[in-house]
Order: sequence, then C-alpha cells, then structure tokens
Amino acid sequence: MRRNRRDIQVFSLSFLDVVSCGFGAIILLLVISQFSEPRVVEQMNHQMERRIETLNKEKNEIRKQTLFLRQLLYKKKDRLTELQKRISSLQGELKTIQGKYETAKTEQEAKKIIAQKLHTARQELTEEMKRLQRKALRPPANSLIGGIPVDSEYIIFVIDTSGSMQRFAWPLVRKKMKEVLAIYPRVKGIQVMNDMGNYMFSQYEGRWIPDSPARRRAILSVLSSWAPFSNSSPVEGITAAIHRFYASNKKISIYVLGDDFSKGSIQAVLDEVKRLNRSIRPGQQRVRIHAIGFPVLIKEAPSSPNLFRFANLMRRLAEENGGCFVGLNRLP
Repeated sequence: MRRNRRDIQVFSLSFLDVVSCGFGAIILLLVISQFSEPRVVEQMNHQMERRIETLNKEKNEIRKQTLFLRQLLYKKKDRLTELQKRISSLQGELKTIQGKYETAKTEQEAKKIIAQKLHTARQELTEEMKRLQRKALRPPANSLIGGIPVDSEYIIFVIDTSGSMQRFAWPLVRKKMKEVLAIYPRVKGIQVMNDMGNYMFSQYEGRWIPDSPARRRAILSVLSSWAPFSNSSPVEGITAAIHRFYASNKKISIYVLGDDFSKGSIQAVLDEVKRLNRSIRPGQQRVRIHAIGFPVLIKEAPSSPNLFRFANLMRRLAEENGGCFVGLNRLP
C-alpha cells in the first residue's frame, strides 16, 4: 500500500509564530533594559559619589593623623635629644663620682694622718700653753702684757694679705692691729709690710715711720683697703724685715699676722731666721718674733696641712726668737 508523503514547509505558520515570539521577547528585553538603565546608572553614580566623599573624608582624616604623628615624632625626637644630653651629663657625673670613690680611700687615709697630726699638735699646744702660763706667772716688772714681751722700742707688722685673709679675717686683723698698737703707747718707730715684703707706705720704704697718733690712725685707715699680692707664706716678709731693720743697738719686735704657710721647709726658715737674727748673748735675740694665727683654714679648709704647718712654724719662730704665738680659735 502506498503511503502518501506530506511535504514539509520550512516557513510554515508555526515557525513564524516561534520566530515572532522570539523577536518580541528580544524587543521586550531591549525595552525593559533601556527603561531601567538610567535608574541603575543614577544609583551607581550616587554610590560612587558617596564612596568618593567617604574616601575624601578618610583622606582628610589620614592627613590630620599624619600631621599629628609628625608633630608627635618631632616632640619625641626633641625629647630623645634631651635624654641623650642628660645621659651624657649623668655619665660625666658618674665618672666624677667614680673618680671620687677611687680617691676616697686615699682621702680617708689622709684624714687619719691629719687627725693624728691634729691630736699631736693639740698636745704640743697644750704643753706650750702650760709652759707659757708658768712663765707668765713670773713676769719682770713692766715687761709683759698678757704674756707678750713689750719691751721693744720699734715694731714691725708682717701681714698676710692673701685672698683668704681678705675675705674672712680682715675685720679681725684690723681689730688685732689696733690692740697690739694699744699695748705700745709710745715707740720710736713703726713699719708695716705684707708677707711678700711689700711696704704699706712706699715713701717710708726701708726706713722707720715716726710714731704719732695721726700715723697710727693712717695705718689703720689704709689697712682697711690694703691688698697687695700675697703667696700665703710669711717667710719673705719676716726675712725682709730682719734683713733690712736688724740693728744691734735697737730692740725690735716683729708681729706676724697670718693663717697659712703654703710652701717651703720649716727647718730651712728657722735656720735662715737664726742666721739673720744674731744673738746678743745665748738665748737672747735683738729682734723678737711674735705671731697671731687666724683660724681661716679651720673654717674653709680644715683638712689642709698648711694649717698645722703655719702653727708649727710660728710656734717655733716665737720660741726661738723670744716671742709669743697666739692662735685665735674663731672668726667674728
């Protein structure tokens, strides 16, 4: 049996319907897409603007923080510099302290030696005071005042004009000068020199100043501002006074006012003075040497050995040259 075949048409109505539906869907999609695009773009622009604004705020905040941190960094650097300087200073102080610590043992040993010498000196002074007191109990008539021989006709003052004396003892020096002058109502001649052998009055250099109340007032007046150079040692003044004014026919007293003996040998000074101050007869010299010690070093430099050297030298000079040594115990 023969089967009838039906011809297939490509562009049948059903195909066209499908194609038409497809094109319609595409057109609808295009229409929908074109309709919603401005809204999406606007939303995106709005989001981008907000994002940009947020980023700008963050940028400004970061700038502020950067500026703050930079300022803080500068302050920290300045503080670091100060701390480094402080560390350097403390290191220097530490080295100084370490140096002092290293020398502490030596200083302690020196203090022990000085304390021993002070104890010995006190014992010697005590014995000397006892000896002088026994001697003072039997004074020849009109020859002693307060234990000091005042039988001289000429007096010479040898005064330490060093800075320590000027700063701490000068009012007391003027007072003691006035007291010494008072125990000699009348003498044949006066002279004033400093411990270097410089004269107070250049017009009377090498010769005696005539004694009078006016001359004494002038001496005390000039003394208030008299400050020639001094090396804190009375040796030059004492030897210059004996060498220039020694005379076998004159009774002379030298009064040494000082606080310090900074250099030289005590025995060498004693030998030189003994050579210059020749004896009239054994145990009696023409030039008496008295001394007044001012306690400046006791207050300002109690550990200085010059304190004991001065006291020892003056005590020996006074003892060997018919005088008296008076050590003052305090400043005004």
